[in-house]
This record gives sequence, C-alpha cells and structure tokens, in this order.
Amino acid sequence: MAASVTLDKALEIFGKLSGQDQDMMLEIARKRRIESWREEVAAYGRKAVRDSRSGKLKAIGGPELKTYLKKLWEESDA
Repeated sequence: MAASVTLDKALEIFGKLSGQDQDMMLEIARKRRIESWREEVAAYGRKAVRDSRSGKLKAIGGPELKTYLKKLWEESDA
C-alpha cells in the first residue's frame, strides 16, 4: 500500500529540490495530468458510443439541444 502524502508535505519536498529538478518535476506532472485528462475523455467517449449503440442516447437537432441546454442552465440557477 502506497504511503499517503499531503499537499503540504509534497510542496515541502518540492521546495527542497534544486531549481532544475523543480522544473523537471513540473514538466513531468504537467504531462501526467494531460495523459490522465486524455484517458478521462477517452473513457467518456467510449461510454457515449456504448450508450448510443444501446439506444440510451438519441440524436437531436440544434434547436432541441439549445432548448435542453437552456433548461439545464435555468435549473442550475434555481
């Protein structure tokens, strides 16, 4: 089981690194976050394709989409 690290502890350790190592760590973290985001988007896309094929999603036109989104927006303000 991996040890749990708090954000404060991670920042403390980060602050002890050399400037060059901090730059390298930032670049690595940025690339890992991008890859994680890509995986999240791909998973969402795969689910959308499955839902579409199973009939859970239906195609709608622009006006219907606009009405639906407006309704969601108004409900979120309530």
